[in-house]
Amino acid sequence: MATKKRKAPARRKATVRAVKKAPARATVHPVGPCLWFDSEAEEAAKFYVSIFRKGKIKAISRYPNVGQEIHHGKAGSVLTVDFELNGTPFMALNGGPMPQFKFNEGISMVVTCSSQKEVDHYWAKLGEGGDPRAQQCGWLKDRYGVSWQIVPEGMLRMLKDYKSPRTERAFAAMMQMKKLDLAALEAAYAGK
Repeated sequence: MATKKRKAPARRKATVRAVKKAPARATVHPVGPCLWFDSEAEEAAKFYVSIFRKGKIKAISRYPNVGQEIHHGKAGSVLTVDFELNGTPFMALNGGPMPQFKFNEGISMVVTCSSQKEVDHYWAKLGEGGDPRAQQCGWLKDRYGVSWQIVPEGMLRMLKDYKSPRTERAFAAMMQMKKLDLAALEAAYAGK
């Protein structure tokens, strides 16, 4: 019996499809806070950049002549100060006195520290002139009323397992502290 050769399937004509251009990628900008001050934006920004090793003022904008009946800012006075702390962008705004726009603990800036020496540095510098009654569990308020958390990296590891007796001991020790003491937290975590 002779075998029949199968014919190869006919090749389809290649169709040319219109290739759509991918949309241009938008620039991704970092997210950072805007801090409302009555009139201390520049002073506060200078204070903050003096504390952080990688702190710098990037730009200052000023109120124009127009719109004074709304913003009440004197022409030429500081409107905003763009600054950076360890790579994080901040904006300080002189918005004028508005009782409903006061700082509170609902928002705080977190400074993660690699050593007790760093904790001590940021605690002393940011806390200088702040309200000592607001100091608890690594939190403080600075002289402008901004809340900060000064946290050693090691603490985050100790608080991971909420069911662990070690975590409970470290947490109990933290609750008694104002400025966090990494050695004391580690001793409590270890059961010493």
